[in-house]
Amino acid sequence: MESFLSNVVFFVTTLVVAMNIFLVHSSFSSNDTSRSSDVVKASMQDQVDALLAWKRSLTFLYGNTPLNSWSTDTALYPTVCDWEGIACDGMGRLVRIELHSTSLKGNLENFNFSSFPDLLSLNLGDNRLNGSIPSQIGNLTKLTMLDLSFNDLIGSIPQSIGQLRSLLVLDLSNNLLTGSIPTTIGTMLNLSELHLSSNQLVGSLPQSIGQLKSLLFLHISINKLIGPIPATIGNMTKLEKLELSSNQLVGSLPQSIGQLKSLFSLDLSSNQLAGSLPQSIGQLKSLFSLDLSSNQLVGSLPQSIGQLKSLFLLYLPINKLIGPIPATIGNMTKLEYLELSSNQLVGSIPQSIGQLKSLVSLHLSTNKLTGPIPTTIGDMSSLSWLSLRENQINGSIPEELWKFTQLEELDLSSNHLSGDLPNSYCSMYSLIFFNLSQNKIKSPFLPNGILPYRPRVLLNNGECVEASKVKENINKRKPKRLIIIFLATTLLVFVLIGVLLGSTCRWNSRKARTNEGSTKHGNIFSIWNYDGHIAYEDIIRETEDFDIKYCIGVGGYGSVYRALLPSGKVVALKKFHNWERENLTFERSFTTEIQVLTTIRHRNIVKLYGFCCHTQCAFLVYEYLEKGSLFVVLAEEVEAVVLDWKKRINIIKGISCALSYLHHDCSPPILHRDISSNNILLDSEYEAHVADFGTAKLLDPDSSNQTILAGTYGYIAPGILNC
Repeated sequence: MESFLSNVVFFVTTLVVAMNIFLVHSSFSSNDTSRSSDVVKASMQDQVDALLAWKRSLTFLYGNTPLNSWSTDTALYPTVCDWEGIACDGMGRLVRIELHSTSLKGNLENFNFSSFPDLLSLNLGDNRLNGSIPSQIGNLTKLTMLDLSFNDLIGSIPQSIGQLRSLLVLDLSNNLLTGSIPTTIGTMLNLSELHLSSNQLVGSLPQSIGQLKSLLFLHISINKLIGPIPATIGNMTKLEKLELSSNQLVGSLPQSIGQLKSLFSLDLSSNQLAGSLPQSIGQLKSLFSLDLSSNQLVGSLPQSIGQLKSLFLLYLPINKLIGPIPATIGNMTKLEYLELSSNQLVGSIPQSIGQLKSLVSLHLSTNKLTGPIPTTIGDMSSLSWLSLRENQINGSIPEELWKFTQLEELDLSSNHLSGDLPNSYCSMYSLIFFNLSQNKIKSPFLPNGILPYRPRVLLNNGECVEASKVKENINKRKPKRLIIIFLATTLLVFVLIGVLLGSTCRWNSRKARTNEGSTKHGNIFSIWNYDGHIAYEDIIRETEDFDIKYCIGVGGYGSVYRALLPSGKVVALKKFHNWERENLTFERSFTTEIQVLTTIRHRNIVKLYGFCCHTQCAFLVYEYLEKGSLFVVLAEEVEAVVLDWKKRINIIKGISCALSYLHHDCSPPILHRDISSNNILLDSEYEAHVADFGTAKLLDPDSSNQTILAGTYGYIAPGILNC
């Protein structure tokens, strides 16, 4: 009994002690939680004060008033976490500031970086921020993403940027930054993306850049960098995209570049690089695109270049390359674009070139190539553009060449070709540009068997006609019927174009009169009330006459620019280069795209706001889609991860809806004929928009050869019928 009572007393005593400990601990815990809560509240108040102070220092473009939620009105916005562009974590800590494209104008001098110790993401891109980047930005030690791109920032990149050791993405592109790249950038060991393109950076690439072994994308194009490419660049073995184009880099390509086994895209064009291509370049087995154009490279093409079996584009024009084209080039069976023009290549075109069955464009012009055109060229079943002009190629044109059914441009001018031009070339219905000048080709269409000195164009619209201007000394006994047909057809085409343009102008004039109350800040780029004069002035001003810093990409027919208009609308401009406009395919592509996009409306088809076609300038004005092309998104590792299966399925649905609309809901049906990942644009929500209708075809159910108006059943665009 005594033992039992002893055990009971011990149990009760232990229980009392445990309860006291629990209560004391709870008290401390409660006090700690209370203190922690007070700290968070105090920190939040500091952040509120800091953000409001910065807002007061800002102005907003074009009278816009964003950030209305940034106020002390707790009834509408209880905490800073409810403000526009602000995001907090589960503990109520401010971790993200996302103010991309919010028309902000001001600087960062009044931004109190020390008030945001937990900030993970700061996105102020696509605004009009000016001034320099404060050194205090180094206080954001937890930051993983910093985007200050597309602003007007000046000065140097501060050395303190190296304190951002957690940073994954740094984007300072498209600003006015000067000075050199800080050496401390090599301490940002977690960095996966570094974008410094389109600035005015000077000096050399720092050796420390090779320490960024986690880097996937390195973009420093369009600056004023000098000096050689450091050999340490070979240490960045995870690198997928390396773009250093449009600088003043010198020296040779380092052998260490062959260590970049993950490299997908290499663009070192428009520099002053010399020396020969290293043999190690053949080790880049993942390479998709190689652009070394407009440099001073010498020596021969290495045999190892044939090991690049994943290569899609090989672009080496405007260098000083010598020697023959290696036979190993035939091993690059996925190649679609091969450009070696304006070099000093010699020897014959290798027979192995016929193995490039995926090749779409082959340009070997302005070299010193000799020998005949290889007969194997007829095996290149996908070829659309072939230029061998300004070489010393001899012999006759192989019969295999006339079997191409999709060839659009053929330029064999300024060679030593001879022989007869067979009638079989008349079956090349796709041929648009045809140049055989300065050769000795015999043909019933040509005076004295020799083409005129100046290049001539052969237009082929389903029947073989002569497009050469007939010289005065041509044999007068030659039948004139062909010339009359050509002149009549040409006159008819110009009349039709004149009627179309006149109708458009009359419609625009009437529409302008009915909209006299609309202001400059209205939707001035709508195709139905488009004021070309105002639009042109705005575009020239906002892009600084198409300054390269606003360039966001290069397409098949020109460059794409981004412009922020006075109305606050952001648009994309596809500006055509002068040399592209001289190409006969340009007019067809330009008019087709306008014809299609001005007569259809669909949420998954890119919107055309306006266009300008002048002898000095030609461009199209589209809606701006933030994510760019599907091709670019898939090529970038970070974006590809974000593009999960749900988003991909929605993209497929969007494309399907657009094609279904074109094929079944338009009268006549419209065939796009060029659907690819490059022509699928994505908005900020990853919604798909089909673009680039330059090769589209309108189908008349009653006649496959008639071109007629495109429009939706039950809807014809205003002004088309009543001009």
